Amino acid sequence: MANRHLTPDTPELRARWGQFVFTPAWDAKAKAAIARYPEGRQRSAVMALLDYAQRQVGEETSTQGWLPIPVMEYVADYLDMPIIRVLEVATFYFMYNLVPVGKFHVQVCGTTPCMLRGSDDIMDACKARGMEKGHTTNDGLWTLTEVECMGNCATAPMVQINDDNYEDLTAERLDHVLDELAAGRQPKTGTQEPGRHTSEPLGGPTTLKEMVTENHDYRGEW
Repeated sequence: MANRHLTPDTPELRARWGQFVFTPAWDAKAKAAIARYPEGRQRSAVMALLDYAQRQVGEETSTQGWLPIPVMEYVADYLDMPIIRVLEVATFYFMYNLVPVGKFHVQVCGTTPCMLRGSDDIMDACKARGMEKGHTTNDGLWTLTEVECMGNCATAPMVQINDDNYEDLTAERLDHVLDELAAGRQPKTGTQEPGRHTSEPLGGPTTLKEMVTENHDYRGEW
């Protein structure tokens, strides 16, 4: 599991992030998120605003992004809510990075279905590239984290890299994905099993086959 801790609130951190404000583009998104909630419930937009803040930090640092304490304080002020409430959200959900990460955040699922299907090999493939669990490589390219189930058990083993999932992995398939990302190209997301579209059985579906290409109505046949 990831080690969840806040980056120390140092003078250097304050010097870098103490003047953080949303750019016009992210500010417009923040206002649109807040507008979805009725009067008096604006604080419900905190998850969206933390995500936007993390993404703006990512744009400024050429990484996936993370949440320095001054940035979370900015979100708290933006929503007129106590900072502790913002911290409660940010520390609970793993979608928020509490420490700096690399350009690509490689999150390997190690829960039982993925473990039984080879997640140890996936982790070894990451380590062979110099990744160390809980750390960022010296070139700033990769951060490796082991996480619990991310809901792709039928296509295990899988990893999430930034916003994308890669499933039905082998060490060789993961190497290809990482090579493509390192080269600045976008590899195919989702299942990496040839001929598999989503999470249908290997070899193709055995029932409800008409549903593969369209929303077939079976009611008249039943």
